Amino acid sequence: MEKMAYSIREAVEAGAGSRTVIYENIKSGALKARKRGRSTIILADDLAKFLESLPDFHEQVAA
Repeated sequence: MEKMAYSIREAVEAGAGSRTVIYENIKSGALKARKRGRSTIILADDLAKFLESLPDFHEQVAA
């Protein structure tokens, strides 16, 4: 069974950035997160969309 949601720690381990970067992107609206009690979770689809929205490596090098 595929993972449906990630904790912040798991999102960091998945390569979404540091805790600070993840929280900054949640605050800006670039990454959608949800609350489950006191925990912040990120749905797998939302994490995938966020990662796919990051600029291509070649776009960064050319800039």
